[in-house]
Amino acid sequence: MDVMNRMAANQIKDWVMKGKAIILTGARQVGKTTLLQEIFKDQSNILWLNADETNVRARLKELNIESLKGVVGKYEMLVIDEIQRVENAGLLLKILVDNFKHLKIVATGSSALDIAERIFEPLTGRHFLFHLYPFSLSELYGNKSPFEIEQQLPFHLIYGNYPDVCNNRLDAEKILRNLSNQYLYKDVLVWKDIRKPELLDKLLKLLAFQIGSEVSIHELANQLQVKSETVESYIDLLEKSFVIFRLKSYSTNARKEVTKMSKIYFWDNGIRNAIIEKFEDLSLRNDHGLLWENFMISERLKVNDWKENTIFSYFWRNYNQSEVDYVELERGKERAYEFKWNSKKQQKVSRAFTNQYPEAETDVITPRNFTEFCGID
Repeated sequence: MDVMNRMAANQIKDWVMKGKAIILTGARQVGKTTLLQEIFKDQSNILWLNADETNVRARLKELNIESLKGVVGKYEMLVIDEIQRVENAGLLLKILVDNFKHLKIVATGSSALDIAERIFEPLTGRHFLFHLYPFSLSELYGNKSPFEIEQQLPFHLIYGNYPDVCNNRLDAEKILRNLSNQYLYKDVLVWKDIRKPELLDKLLKLLAFQIGSEVSIHELANQLQVKSETVESYIDLLEKSFVIFRLKSYSTNARKEVTKMSKIYFWDNGIRNAIIEKFEDLSLRNDHGLLWENFMISERLKVNDWKENTIFSYFWRNYNQSEVDYVELERGKERAYEFKWNSKKQQKVSRAFTNQYPEAETDVITPRNFTEFCGID
């Protein structure tokens, strides 16, 4: 596909001229470098540095202006890939922004955790942050009809939306196994010096089997025979490394509604299926409803982020076990959604929810009506 169709492209192009550092985050292999190469393909006076390379990291550690002048030279634009690998990365970018006024600076990073700890604080007021996800349906099929996109859903529910997967469908399973085995843990293990990667692997498998269900940290800790604090810290690492995300429960009445539980989903269905080594056709599996729910929620979050909508996302359940898959709150207005893979069954959002929130908009999202929900015009 044409990478200029990616939603983040226009945002980055708009802000790169405004005299601050641009930081583009996202999991490895989501196409950060490819996107920047396309955006700046007509920029001739540009220096690309990859901080995964030892010599680049060593030189960028020298935080004095004369040394940095030797690096930057007469270039008008500097792109640093994997900026989190640079020691004192935030201070480095601060010095560049403050002392090289002619220089447009763009940096990419694969860990929100490491970037937050080492970059954002020194860069206060000096940067704009953007995030890149795996492809969205709107990026892949923006010009297709709803029926054409519907025919592609089984592939994406099983194999997800990573760029390499979408561009090499015959090798999708092999690519996903490689991604989940080599790239998924790389940054988490290195940055936080995790000494038990097998524990991380077991935790991910448990989470993969529990998508769409409320997650108990205490129960996970018991299953893994570790402390609850360890499980919480690992989930936090996985979330900030863009592998998973959490939905909190929505409540305005603590006596009737669940307030403290969360659900955990994966940013990419293919990664989830690779973790549990399950790539069977949808007709042969019993988790198609959960795959649909995970896929729709992740698609919605991508679109809301790229459109810069101020929307808060939740699930809902009361103590009588009535549930709603997904709830959005925007400017005090609730919208509630159920996700059903079977388009033929008549479904409605829980009456318990509509009784509690009679002004809320509600809808049931199926393969027949999902395009608007996913931001496809």
